[in-house]
Amino acid sequence: MRIYKEFYFEAAHVLPSAPDGHPNSRVHGHSFRVRVSIDGAPNPETGLVIHFEDVSKAISEAREALDHRFLNDIEGLELPTLERITMWLWDRLHNRLPGLAEVAVSRDSCQEGCIYHGPHPLAAE
Repeated sequence: MRIYKEFYFEAAHVLPSAPDGHPNSRVHGHSFRVRVSIDGAPNPETGLVIHFEDVSKAISEAREALDHRFLNDIEGLELPTLERITMWLWDRLHNRLPGLAEVAVSRDSCQEGCIYHGPHPLAAE
């Protein structure tokens, strides 16, 4: 079974890799939506995979670190692409949320997003 919790944050950034003159080479902001998914079997006593309150507690610190911030100033997000933001969130959540299956980050204004399922087992080789 897979459950999920969504949260939103607002942030600004610059993409240093964008070509000169491209809008992304200038400071701009987005409304980001994050979906954190957890896999597991419901506990026979509670009927829950995990309490959503526990999920909220786990994601609150990460949300606070990102919301209304300049992402380029956050350690690990100096190049704040959707891919990097998604991996940054995974790194902060996987030890706090047993069964973490994926983290998805999207920008509704751009109809773009990224889904990360954690490090690929072959990537360590």
